[in-house]
Amino acid sequence: MLFQQKKALVLSDFDGTISRVDVGDSVLNRFAPKCREAIDREVVNGSMGSREAYEKIAPLVRVDAESLRAHVLKCSAIDPFFVRFYRLAGKKGVDVKIVSDGLDFYIRAILEKHRLGEIEFYSNTVVFGDKDALTFDFPQANALCGRCGTCKSRILHAHRLMYEKIIYVGDGHSDICPSQYADLIFAKGELLRKCRQESAVPYRAFHDFREVSEYLKKNV
Repeated sequence: MLFQQKKALVLSDFDGTISRVDVGDSVLNRFAPKCREAIDREVVNGSMGSREAYEKIAPLVRVDAESLRAHVLKCSAIDPFFVRFYRLAGKKGVDVKIVSDGLDFYIRAILEKHRLGEIEFYSNTVVFGDKDALTFDFPQANALCGRCGTCKSRILHAHRLMYEKIIYVGDGHSDICPSQYADLIFAKGELLRKCRQESAVPYRAFHDFREVSEYLKKNV
């Protein structure tokens, strides 16, 4: 029996894309001392990858699971059109998965808050320890590169043969590499600026998931 590809897959970033707030940044601003600012500068200028940054930041964070959850749910706000988009995608036979260089703890909490807990997501993980300490694990890292905690490109490639089309939705620096292996990009923020400079992949500027929904209505 021949393998039959599915119609399409939408891979979406979480922070700044599905979530209107960068929750990971909010968490670290709230629970890590200001000395993480030096680490952030190295990430921004490219001298340090996100995985190394997480490993350096982890000893600075002091928070228990209950306090972290309360903060996350208080600051979270998802794209007002995302739920509608997700339901439409299901009707169209389009799969939706989340790829994030953020943390599983808050992604799961926010999805469950909006009754979206069934959405599959890939991210870094939080491990809570004694005395409010925590560590980060990287189950989606790429051993051949190692810069990012979650290698979104590796995840995209793992799904490549399963779908006729892969649509990538994102906004940030961690979306630049994986989006270049997609068939179509919906971009804003830093990703849009990079696409305008040099993307070899067709892309569309977007503001919210209403525009992604309109594309699915007309093209899938």
